[in-house]
Amino acid sequence: MSVVPVEAVAGTRAAEAAPGTAEAELAPRARLLPSLAAVYRAQLSRARVARIPLLFVATFQSVGIMILMRGVVDGGAEARAVVAGSSVLVVAFVALNLLAQYFGQLRASGGLDHYATLPVPPSAVVLGAAAAYASFTAPGTIVTAVVGSVLFGLPLTHLWVLIAVIPLAGAALAGLGAALGLLAPRPELATLLGQLGMSAALLLGVLPADGMPALLQYARDLLPSTYGVEAFARTFEPGPDWGAVALDLGVCAAVGVVSLAAATWAYRRAAVR
Repeated sequence: MSVVPVEAVAGTRAAEAAPGTAEAELAPRARLLPSLAAVYRAQLSRARVARIPLLFVATFQSVGIMILMRGVVDGGAEARAVVAGSSVLVVAFVALNLLAQYFGQLRASGGLDHYATLPVPPSAVVLGAAAAYASFTAPGTIVTAVVGSVLFGLPLTHLWVLIAVIPLAGAALAGLGAALGLLAPRPELATLLGQLGMSAALLLGVLPADGMPALLQYARDLLPSTYGVEAFARTFEPGPDWGAVALDLGVCAAVGVVSLAAATWAYRRAAVR
């Protein structure tokens, strides 16, 4: 014969004694930071094996672009733009392209239903996944920046600014990638949107802005990663304007907040369907 806990009996009697009252929650909702850490660790361990080969592809792609551009760009502002843009392109490949595919597949396979049953805030799911994917970009971005600096004869003195560029550009692009994947009605469309976003980062971020038509220059200002590219490129100048670098990073951070908020809204919208 099974024994019923006293707490359960007491809870049942309390519920019977108060008809019409709302059903009590089984457990309090988890707080944001512990939930974020748990989702981040789970996503990091889950994606490590599958994403590391793709990170090598992203790094090899960016290094190959710089080698090709070395034949037409000698130095100066164009070289700074190519190295900075190629470095941030690694972030775009992982944080934007792969995250759009991941959330698109998660929505199509019903994986969002699993997260919806957990007592974690929607923002923790989006931020945890975005942070995990953005974490994979750090090694490739650093390698690309070092190789590009040596290839074009740029100084290595201020590469430490990548400590700020990688997470800020990663947050902005990851939020955009998550929103695209969650809003796309089919996973194939999410993959297409992620590829188009990465292509935009390649076209508008790597190529020097001075030679672009005016329309593309306006489109470049709308791309979240542009401000990370500009901030990094300024550090290669003799006597960098740190005020302008800080301003670009601030804009990148603001865009990151907006894109992650949009991704959280898209997650809530997709989870209730």
